[in-house]
Amino acid sequence: MAKVLVIEDNPTNMKLAHLLLETSGHEVLQAVNALDGIDIARKELPAVILMDIQLPGMDGLTATHMLKQESSTSHIKIIALTAFAMKGDEEKMRQAGCDGYIAKPIRYKEFLEAVDALL
Repeated sequence: MAKVLVIEDNPTNMKLAHLLLETSGHEVLQAVNALDGIDIARKELPAVILMDIQLPGMDGLTATHMLKQESSTSHIKIIALTAFAMKGDEEKMRQAGCDGYIAKPIRYKEFLEAVDALL
């Protein structure tokens, strides 16, 4: 299937995302902060990045914006993972360059549908 990078600092969410993606046949790459995630994205060029918005240090929207500005990574589809699904938040995520978003807590069917829709 596809190479998917999960950038998530919560171990429980990371484990769940990894399990769901791997079970669906995807190769899963992992990072627990934005800087490591950007580094992995540049080296591995995954098809999709699942980006937590609330990350330690650099937040997920800043990291998304950086990746979308670089010619080598601008084509990568990025899905925001967020517990902040308030009115107006989706617009902020789209402006930063996110191609979609998934609200937490993760619901496996919606999660996999969102990933598959971008592949």
